[in-house]
Amino acid sequence: MVASSGRGRRVKPSGGFELGAWYFMRISGLTLVLLALGHLFIVHILFNVETINYAFVADRWTKPGSGFFWRLWDLAMVVLAVIHGLNGLRQILDEYIVRPGRRVVVHTLIWTVATVLVGMGSYAILMFEKDQEYIKAHPRKGQSQTVTASVASGDR
Repeated sequence: MVASSGRGRRVKPSGGFELGAWYFMRISGLTLVLLALGHLFIVHILFNVETINYAFVADRWTKPGSGFFWRLWDLAMVVLAVIHGLNGLRQILDEYIVRPGRRVVVHTLIWTVATVLVGMGSYAILMFEKDQEYIKAHPRKGQSQTVTASVASGDR
């Protein structure tokens, strides 16, 4: 259990896992703010939000020059958000759950959920392949869609 000061603030742990978790929460929180602000700038200011759909993400993730960077950006947001959030939940629940057996169960559930969510998010981002047929059927707003039409000779 982590001690708290007289004003209700948590005191920095003295060592071990809890100290690492304490630092992680501060570093990941700051990193998430920067990643989220960058994401909001790109999605809501740099590009028109109406043009953002599957084709936008597919183009961004599969570009030869910058695709790896954008996948890494999105992967960092997913991984940090899940672990930061569930570590925060763990710290809150640790203040209320005092029995060691119950803590083990809760910690196991939290880290199992974290592993599943990070695994699913990582799989979706890293194993993504562009679906050209879907993009042709659902073009980005503002992109021209090729339309083929035949005109009967009697209609001229």
